[in-house]
Amino acid sequence: MTTTAIPAARRAPAAPPKRRPRREREGAAWVFLSPWVLGAIVLTLLPMAVSLYLSFTDYDLFSPPRWVGLRNYVQMFTEDPRYWRSVATTLTYVVVAVPLQLALALAVALALKGMKRGKGFYRSAFYAPSLLGASMSIALVWRAVFNDGGTVDNVLGTGGWVNKPGWALLAVALLTVWQFGAPMVIFLAGLQQIPAELYEAAAVDGAGKWRQFLSVTVPMLSPVLFFNLVLQTIQAFQVFTPAFAVSAGKGGPADSTLVYTMYLYDRGFVASHMGYASAMAWVLLLVIGVVTAVLFRTSRSWVFYASEGDR
Repeated sequence: MTTTAIPAARRAPAAPPKRRPRREREGAAWVFLSPWVLGAIVLTLLPMAVSLYLSFTDYDLFSPPRWVGLRNYVQMFTEDPRYWRSVATTLTYVVVAVPLQLALALAVALALKGMKRGKGFYRSAFYAPSLLGASMSIALVWRAVFNDGGTVDNVLGTGGWVNKPGWALLAVALLTVWQFGAPMVIFLAGLQQIPAELYEAAAVDGAGKWRQFLSVTVPMLSPVLFFNLVLQTIQAFQVFTPAFAVSAGKGGPADSTLVYTMYLYDRGFVASHMGYASAMAWVLLLVIGVVTAVLFRTSRSWVFYASEGDR
């Protein structure tokens, strides 16, 4: 008796999953993006639009805004000597604080890179001031340290820096320099990405440590240096808390710590000239934009990218 094999039924190939219509996919994306979009509109774009409108008005926070056109800007540039003092003070602060902070951050990052033990502890310890330095409490402690009879006075015998027009701004700048933790961590990450072969090749060619730093470390680290420079410059133009605390909210002595944002606060919330303060805010925004654009433009001549050999 012979048996006939029954061929197994072939399975039909599985149908490819149906793709959702493009409109449906975009709708789902907008649902997930809606909290961010709503926050950007309500908390950023709308306040900016209102601030731009108020900059062309006379507004004292209590009565309706009154349109005055360009009067706030004309008064700012031609009739307000304290405004120009705040500009000069802010520029001085930026020129002093930013290079010192970046130099200290890079020096500490270089020291940490060569450490074999305890690197995590020291990295956390040096980063801690960046978390605490922006608080009012730390700024008040800083004022006590540099005040008459404070630590600096007792050690150096120079008197209280916060009461001397020539030294008060330096005390404020040193508080910013002390907060070097964030750029230090970024520098350290950049240093760890530099190939060791480059240092070995430089050493074979007879380059010492200083020459290796100039010819290898600086060019290879230039994108990170540029990033930190832009970030810290933008933050320095907006400094407020250290200057406010060190000068007790007055910008003294003799307006030596009257930075731009403190004078903006004084015009807007102390003198109730909110229209004038709004105009100051927009000028600051434009200046920061121009400075950032200049930094990006000049970076072409000194920032080296490994993927671009001609740069």
